[in-house]
Amino acid sequence: MENKKIIKQFKLAAELMELHDENPFKIRSYTNAVGALELVEEPLETMTQAQLESIQGVGKGIAAKIVEMNEKGSFDELDQMLQVTPNGVVEMLRIKGIGPKKVRNLWKELGAETVEELLEACEQDKVSKLKGFGAKTQENIKQALLFTQQNRGKLLFAEADLMADELLQSIKSAVPDAQVELVGEMRRRMEIITTLQFILATDVPVQAHEALQGMAALQEDEKASGPFAWRGSLTESGMPVEVRLVPTERFANEMLLHSSAPEHLAQYFTSSTNLLTVVREQGYTSEADIYKSAGMAYIEPELREGTNELELALQNKLPKLLELSDLKGILHNHSTYSDGAHTLEQMATHCREMGYEYLGISDHSKTASYAGGLREGDVLRQQKEIDELNKKLAPFRIFKGIESDILGDGSLDYDADILKTFDFIVASIHSSLNMDEKKATTRLITAIENPYTTMLGHPTGRLLLRREGYPINHKMVIDACAANNVIIEINSNPWRLDLDWRHVQYALEKGVMLSINPDAHHTSGYDDMKYGVLVGRKGGLTKEMTFNAKPLEEVEKYFKERKEKIK
Repeated sequence: MENKKIIKQFKLAAELMELHDENPFKIRSYTNAVGALELVEEPLETMTQAQLESIQGVGKGIAAKIVEMNEKGSFDELDQMLQVTPNGVVEMLRIKGIGPKKVRNLWKELGAETVEELLEACEQDKVSKLKGFGAKTQENIKQALLFTQQNRGKLLFAEADLMADELLQSIKSAVPDAQVELVGEMRRRMEIITTLQFILATDVPVQAHEALQGMAALQEDEKASGPFAWRGSLTESGMPVEVRLVPTERFANEMLLHSSAPEHLAQYFTSSTNLLTVVREQGYTSEADIYKSAGMAYIEPELREGTNELELALQNKLPKLLELSDLKGILHNHSTYSDGAHTLEQMATHCREMGYEYLGISDHSKTASYAGGLREGDVLRQQKEIDELNKKLAPFRIFKGIESDILGDGSLDYDADILKTFDFIVASIHSSLNMDEKKATTRLITAIENPYTTMLGHPTGRLLLRREGYPINHKMVIDACAANNVIIEINSNPWRLDLDWRHVQYALEKGVMLSINPDAHHTSGYDDMKYGVLVGRKGGLTKEMTFNAKPLEEVEKYFKERKEKIK
């Protein structure tokens, strides 16, 4: 098992123990083990019992359970707790803002054993009557349940990515003579995936259909399928799958049709012609030929959203999109100074080993006490260590940053004498998220107007498929960033992807620089940079408008000159 899956099982076990009111010392042993295992970079599956026991914070009992998990995918104690816990109650543990103790009350006192029963209890105003809940908590639970219900069966792009690639290879093996490619939401790089879609070119559709039916990884929905479309789901996860069977000579046409938003295809670029009419005229050898026939440059699938891409393609003015290889450094990262899993030196060394020129460390600020936010003394201690590491790791450079909480009134949570010690400051909202658009927008703009704010972090605070972000007026926020020379991050964490790609184009039009930031709390978090790049590309982001595509010298100069302008 992968390390993160092992850790996830221990987290669940600790929550279930708390749910069932087990011994607090036993619960603490599991949570301590989680903290210890998050620091381990080597694969736990390759370790012996003795090696596991040698990890600080992992005792004999925990080590034995890791061995057991590697052998059978779970461990007895967890299985026993899951057997006596209704599935719906386990699902309730995922509701944001309520812990296992509150879930126990909902289960035992209300008798709610499914999320549907809990939602009904909220609608009947039963939850607010429980001790320790109230009307506000009840409404938050209700909204979280409705949001979850709405997003059931959907996956993050990052979750679906590997799954889609593995299925593509399996289909190619099952139907070796066919041409098969991934299309749909995955090829357009949408942040949320509802279906894995493929185009399969074959002149013998019956045999191809039979081959798909014979795949153990797939479960067919016979009612939804037809002679030219296999529909069903992945056997293991239930993720919907669609494979369209098309004639070989129509492969390129179907690829374009199913790798574009309807608005892209329907938009007229002459008085009587759109891409749909062009595609229907004849069979083409490639998607590039279709665009060429329409008199325009090839448009990358991630841009096919029906905004201004056809106009740019007709004028041969499409942007040269950002590539992951264009990035020179990684900003917005956390270390063990706050809630990161690795030390400052480990984060820096790994960043350097990946070929980057610089690292921006921006641990949580003092208001974020839940995340070990840095008090003033911690800031100075960390900055001293940065100075020492910069001598040791040169020419690689660590920039002194902080992720400063934006308080309720829009102010940052340090005095000016501390703020001025940083090279850069990422300003983010982490608390009091239940705001209307006016309040949230005003709060962000106040922070943006603070002369110490260098960069705006995850502008809406959203967690995809987990919670909606607070509503903001994106244009007003972006205009404020333009007026105050503030960079906006594209937070690359797959759960965030915030700034949303739909607002990237407006930011670029206003001359606002964007930064691809992983918000890494672990060295493996650097790998999320690729998802931020995909978001940027969807919005038309170029290397020139990406702040961390700048080389070290330019970034250093930018930070220095910006600080010098503060009066």
